[in-house]
Amino acid sequence: MRALVQTVSRASVSVDGAVVGAIEGGLLVLVGATHSDTPEISGTLARKVHELRILDDEQSAADTGAPLLVVSQFTLYGDARKGRRPSWSAAARPEVAEPLIEEFCRALRDRGATVETGRFRTHMLVESVNVGPRTVLLEV
Repeated sequence: MRALVQTVSRASVSVDGAVVGAIEGGLLVLVGATHSDTPEISGTLARKVHELRILDDEQSAADTGAPLLVVSQFTLYGDARKGRRPSWSAAARPEVAEPLIEEFCRALRDRGATVETGRFRTHMLVESVNVGPRTVLLEV
């Protein structure tokens, strides 16, 4: 699994004009899954994201209680090394990825995190105001 983690002063996700998830001052987490990922990998990635010292004063969401907005993002597995059209073959199929993303969110909540989400398999409008900006790509 991969997670692109960004510090934000605010972030939201809208579907069909309605906000389905929003946070103030926390982490926007774009998460993608590949074919070999497992629920255990989801849990490991959740721990890494929650404990990532990317916030002010080298603190983590675990330290500060900062909320997380998690958005599924199969395009994190896009491969554009050849040509101009990315290949998505490394991304897990939706029926495999969705339970893994749900497990990732559950694992964060089990750690005490406040988690908002986008909506899987929809066209989402993601808005964010990055802080820093600080962006880290994690892979498990």
